[in-house]
Amino acid sequence: MSGITEAVEAARRFGIKIIPGVEISTIFSPRNPEMEEPVHILAYYSSCGPTRYEELDKLLANIREGRYVRAKDMVLKLNKLKLPLKWEHVTKIAGKGVAPGRLHVARAMVEAGYVENLKQAFARYLYDGGPAYSTGSEPLAEEAVQLICETGGLAVLAHPWALKNPIPIIRRLKDAGLHGMEVYRSDGRLAAYNDLADTYNLLKLGGSDYHGRGGHGESELGSVNLPVVVLHDFLKVARPIWCSAIKDILEGYAKEPSDTNLAKIARFTRMGSFKGSTPLSCGKDLIDRCLASWLTAEEQQNDEFEAIRLKLSHATINLSGVQVPIETK
Repeated sequence: MSGITEAVEAARRFGIKIIPGVEISTIFSPRNPEMEEPVHILAYYSSCGPTRYEELDKLLANIREGRYVRAKDMVLKLNKLKLPLKWEHVTKIAGKGVAPGRLHVARAMVEAGYVENLKQAFARYLYDGGPAYSTGSEPLAEEAVQLICETGGLAVLAHPWALKNPIPIIRRLKDAGLHGMEVYRSDGRLAAYNDLADTYNLLKLGGSDYHGRGGHGESELGSVNLPVVVLHDFLKVARPIWCSAIKDILEGYAKEPSDTNLAKIARFTRMGSFKGSTPLSCGKDLIDRCLASWLTAEEQQNDEFEAIRLKLSHATINLSGVQVPIETK
């Protein structure tokens, strides 16, 4: 989730609200090994992020480490297919500190002249189960959904039309706590998945699944037109969950107003920094800013939030070097 801070900063400049989130690669592993397949789960969080960020970060770190192993295996398979790539080339394309994925391998193939474009690299070699495809160390889909729910997020199934056996997967994930599934894509709403969402009482969402691959076969960024009611339904479910998550994070700060706990509140912002010991009013402004993101005025006046403000009313907060969401004029 390292890119969220930059996205939030850019969004503020253009007057856009950002919902912090992440797409998690997982594996659905039923008793029948032949039915095992990759599943992508979307996690949507409040402006303060996950309540137990360390647990989610550990999960994502394990996936990142697995991506290195996976990418190396894909390069090895391509070499065996007489399409040699240098590992250094792939990591250079990915960039410093970025775990390489299929997209970076595909770009290396294009630059090496083995395929004409990224779409062709995926269609011929890198698709799920393809000759150069390799799995990483993805967690089980149900476990990822449960962790998202336990850390104050909404769990949504991404592009279910890519699944070979969507019904048993949706059923199992619903039991694990799944909140919604994608139904809308660039070519409109898919009736079959709309019906599945109704059957399992899931929120209906959508997205372009834009990954920067380019080419004729990929949807453009922002090409999905979601009905306004979809956002309303989403926020109706999300707000109580986010409200509870923000409360937990702020309560942790009220009990122990340390730099560590303050950093948890301001995890996804770098808009400014107080220096030295600062009066409480700045802390209250910080709390109010957290509550203002996607929460209604009524939710912001919740008695529990008022109790947190009261706990901090006589405190002095040391904000030295801690990035906080200050509005800059």
